[in-house]
Amino acid sequence: MKKLTMLILLLMLFIIISGCDQTSQTDPWVNQIPDQTAVDPVPQEPTEETPTTPTAASPTETDPPQPDTVNTETIPGQSDTLSTASKSWYFKPNLDHQTPQIDIQVQQMAADGAVYYALPQNAPQVYLTFDEGYELGYTGQILDTLKQYQVPAVFFITGHYLTSQPDLVKRMVAEGHQVANHTYNHPDLSKVSQERFEQELKQLEEEFASLTGSTMAPFLRPPMGNYSLTSLQWAQERNYTTVFWSMAFHDWDPNDQPGADFSHRYVVDHIHPGAIILLHAVSESNTQALPQIIEDLRTAGYEFTPLPQ
Repeated sequence: MKKLTMLILLLMLFIIISGCDQTSQTDPWVNQIPDQTAVDPVPQEPTEETPTTPTAASPTETDPPQPDTVNTETIPGQSDTLSTASKSWYFKPNLDHQTPQIDIQVQQMAADGAVYYALPQNAPQVYLTFDEGYELGYTGQILDTLKQYQVPAVFFITGHYLTSQPDLVKRMVAEGHQVANHTYNHPDLSKVSQERFEQELKQLEEEFASLTGSTMAPFLRPPMGNYSLTSLQWAQERNYTTVFWSMAFHDWDPNDQPGADFSHRYVVDHIHPGAIILLHAVSESNTQALPQIIEDLRTAGYEFTPLPQ
């Protein structure tokens, strides 16, 4: 009798264990809820070396991150009421030759004249801009091309560029281009004090005037595309217009160039009336593509003009 009872207990235990094991193997809902971090990557904060527009391997853009919702009221002349949250410039490009979508708060400041990223145009005018942090031997060729085609451009320079390339800076001025402020030391303007902010602009202004005898164009391009609503207001209070862009691509790394064909095709495919085109002057691809870019945009009816002051 005891043996029979023991046998029955062992049989029941075996059935229970088998049932549990079978459930764990066949239940379709076990571990089926996806890890959100795996399917929804966190947007990377762009820098000047990581712009917000697509690269050759990424022709489209996902929806931009949501803007900050804390302390974001824009009141001209009252920068202490503006958000100091650090933001990175982004926009949503398209292939329809339309102005890209941007942060609604920056769009409001653009309407007020504090910011340029694209300019509304009845005529198909476009604006060619170059960022100059250091020299890699291409700016002279770029200036040659601009002179040959009689195209004006805006060169955003840093303090390092000014002191290391005085002859090129003087040539930019002599040939009628706008030379504008990219700050003296290239800091993240969303994270500096107002005193440091003003010093970054003022030091470059003064040394530029000493070198060239001219006044810098009243435009500021924030290093790495980083800003806060407060920093935009500080710039406006110093009579600067902050200039972002509505077109850019992966061109800043001299060791990872997209090729002249890509540079040309990207600009032609994404051009739109009022476009502010950002090119890095350290790019061999851009230097080689520039003549064809100019010719094709002019053939399409676009006119290259200086930024309005």
